[in-house]
Amino acid sequence: MLYDQLNIIKMNSFEINKIFTAILITVLIVVIINKVSDYIFDSNDKDIVAYKVEAPESLTTQTVAKTTEDLSAIFSAGNAEHGEKVFKKCAACHSVNQSGKNKIGPKLWNVMFRPVGSVSDYKYSKALLGHNKEWTWDEMNGFLLKPAKWIKGNKMGFAGLKSDKDRASVILYLNQNSDSPKPLP
Repeated sequence: MLYDQLNIIKMNSFEINKIFTAILITVLIVVIINKVSDYIFDSNDKDIVAYKVEAPESLTTQTVAKTTEDLSAIFSAGNAEHGEKVFKKCAACHSVNQSGKNKIGPKLWNVMFRPVGSVSDYKYSKALLGHNKEWTWDEMNGFLLKPAKWIKGNKMGFAGLKSDKDRASVILYLNQNSDSPKPLP
């Protein structure tokens, strides 16, 4: 019986040695791979990107700038009637009626050319409150294209309107729903 207990102790210490050795070898392999990769990809100029990934054209800031440069062409593609249909995507969260109330998002009556984050009875995100701009043609166009990229940190969970015609139409529709619609650029 004593002999059996000694064998169990020997086996347990052997098992512990195997586990410890496996951990030690794993750590050594990770350190060696790290050192080898540092040697292979070593660069004296730390600003060089080893592998540059280009974003698709539709997601770059240059696209937003390009679309805001030629607003008159964009607006010629849209109309307020089409904007009313596209706005149905927005109507779950926003009201555009003069007597409308805030929903998940603020009411949008008179939204064009008012300061961003200015509806007094709506709780805006810090990002929108700190934006300090007006909803101009350019600003609304860029925001509707990709809200999360245009004003980083806003709480609007909408992916955006990729179509120039849809964005232009919604902007025309929002402009129409105002006490005094603004002339187009």
